[in-house]
Amino acid sequence: MRIKSNWAKTDKEKTPQEIGGALAFVLWKIGDHELQATRKAGFEIEIGPQYFDFLSEFLIFLVMVADRVVYLNSAPETRIAITSYLANRLGEHLSENQSRLLGDDFSDYQPNHAAIAAYKQRFLDQINLRAGEYAEFHYDQHGPDFAFTRYLGFCLRPVMQGRDIEWVVQQMMDITAPDAIKMVDKTVKDLLGLGTARPRRTRRSVEQV
Repeated sequence: MRIKSNWAKTDKEKTPQEIGGALAFVLWKIGDHELQATRKAGFEIEIGPQYFDFLSEFLIFLVMVADRVVYLNSAPETRIAITSYLANRLGEHLSENQSRLLGDDFSDYQPNHAAIAAYKQRFLDQINLRAGEYAEFHYDQHGPDFAFTRYLGFCLRPVMQGRDIEWVVQQMMDITAPDAIKMVDKTVKDLLGLGTARPRRTRRSVEQV
């Protein structure tokens, strides 16, 4: 998958919101690409609730990766702003697609704003839950440790069915997650430029904006 993650030439410094918005667009593409690749690998992921459960969990993993790379290359306040904006924009993309594709009448879809807001809040709540869990694992300039990547597979086990439950962890660790991590790492660094690693990591919950 080829991604475009460089800014057009300009002297204007990008705001955390601009970076978070651009990052959300790319991470959505990466998430969708890896979901389709997982289906092509033989895993049964049906269009419907299962599809969005898988995509939601995988997008959360991408947010966790992006957050760590931002942490290593920016100031703490910049990291908080970028990650919060990123999570909110992804939540909007996901919730709007859920409402549209899971609606009763796809041919004459009208936005259900209450459902969209509920889907988005559920996604943000899940991010905040997973943030505490992924915080137990290590991530440095060389990437995530074994447990960080493995945890994605375990988070996806409840989403899968049949034989896929046992195989999804290996698929994520051996193929899907490493591929996605490389793309996220490159994207974040392209959008941020080179930075200075920070000595410690702080956690902050994501709220709707």
